[in-house]
Amino acid sequence: MNIIIHGIGGRMGRELAALIMSGYKGATLTAGVDVFGAESSVPCYKSFEDIPSEVPCDVIIDFSHHSRIPVLLEYAQKTSTPVVIATTGLDEGELACVKGASEAIPVFHAGNMSVGVALLCELAKSAVRTFDDADIEIIEYHHNRKLDAPSGTALMLFNAIKTVKESLFANPGRAGNKKREKNEVGIHAIRSGNIVGRHEIIIGTDAQTITLTHEAHDRILFAEGAVTAAQFLMGRKAGLYGMEDMINER
Repeated sequence: MNIIIHGIGGRMGRELAALIMSGYKGATLTAGVDVFGAESSVPCYKSFEDIPSEVPCDVIIDFSHHSRIPVLLEYAQKTSTPVVIATTGLDEGELACVKGASEAIPVFHAGNMSVGVALLCELAKSAVRTFDDADIEIIEYHHNRKLDAPSGTALMLFNAIKTVKESLFANPGRAGNKKREKNEVGIHAIRSGNIVGRHEIIIGTDAQTITLTHEAHDRILFAEGAVTAAQFLMGRKAGLYGMEDMINER
């Protein structure tokens, strides 16, 4: 499986490159793309248009910036290349680009590339289904350099539980002097130090509380998830795929 990394000069791009170069899952790193350039053991290009046609690529893995998603998807559609989008913070227009591209090529998009977080989504859905009248809160913790809030993972968790209780609505960063509404889900963002990533779902009734937590100890888990997602895309037909699809095949 030949991989090109989009955003190879960033922190996660470097982590992913090191993982692939170590031989993880038999993948091969053939090139990188980074608008700012990067030192790399493979050729690094500042734009997709600079990549020679002879560079082999089965899947592009994206750990860039959400503003670069349209450029990435334009190239991927032109070359009929599957894409794993691990970048977070996409706006409505960028999400529309993802959906549009998935009609032509296989696209894997997740707010978090951790298989453990995908399992957390499934556990949360089960708990909310069981405790239908519970109050639900989501707390996410990340390092002080993270730009988007709430995190893509927190939104992914909210969207997961909303599939089993459609009346829920998100209230990011609750403030003011009023009681929480019955179907409100508060989403709270903590930014401090070098926290890799921690997500909590609190499901509480008047009689009991269930807290589901996932904590990332090393960023390498996101790189491992991205390569696993790339492997999952191999041979797939055009469509939009996510962690739930991958988990359900296991």
